[in-house]
Amino acid sequence: MKRRRIHPSTQPESVSATVAVGIVAGIGTPHLADGFLAAMQKVLPLTFCTVFALGANGRVVTVSTASNYGDAAFQTSERYIENRFDLLDPNMVWLSARKLPKQAQLWLSHQHADEVADPAYRAACYGDVGIRERTSVLLLLPGGQRAAVSFYRSLALPEFVEADFDAIAAHAALLAEATAAHSRGLVGAATPRALGAASSRLLSLSVRERAVIDHLLAGRTAKEAAREMDVELSTARTHQYRAFRRLGIASLKDLLMRDEFRRS
Repeated sequence: MKRRRIHPSTQPESVSATVAVGIVAGIGTPHLADGFLAAMQKVLPLTFCTVFALGANGRVVTVSTASNYGDAAFQTSERYIENRFDLLDPNMVWLSARKLPKQAQLWLSHQHADEVADPAYRAACYGDVGIRERTSVLLLLPGGQRAAVSFYRSLALPEFVEADFDAIAAHAALLAEATAAHSRGLVGAATPRALGAASSRLLSLSVRERAVIDHLLAGRTAKEAAREMDVELSTARTHQYRAFRRLGIASLKDLLMRDEFRRS
């Protein structure tokens, strides 16, 4: 695992307008990583993108995922969360151990699949989905936000080289700003005391579970949520009922009557 600091002096005065628009397009939507992946694919070949953040309770949160291959990145992130692979992930371990800086910090990390010692983690997040390696932008903010924006290459693509690292580093500041803007409402305050119980439960939801809940809170039906998310109604229902269980509620009526979920 290699890691290096990204300094402001390495940032270009400007990036391509098309790429910049793509990076910020998904802020505040379930499609943040889709925007990151599509934008950065204009710069270099990539396969997956994941955005993980550390919540105020110290647990990792899947902020967003995107893949060239359907739901592959989403399904991988679900296994990552369920199996607590964040406890083995050097990105998240490093972020959780760092003291909060006085000024924002950006770091670039790189990891090959064969550097992952745990066989279950290596299989779930690399081998089973044909991923060769990842390069990540790590974000540390004085206010407590810690996040990792990771780009992956499959075995079908060449290995990352120095020019690829430079290209990602050149866009790191914009990626970090977009991630911070997107995740403020999701990750919340920097201390557990400032994080309400309802927000804590919302943080436990997967990306799609949270998306379904957001649609329901906006007054949409499950069928309309499915259409907005471009999934089958049965899939939306599955995410809905999983979310209900995690939130400790029994019905849509309970959700809509609970003001604390609307405020979170």
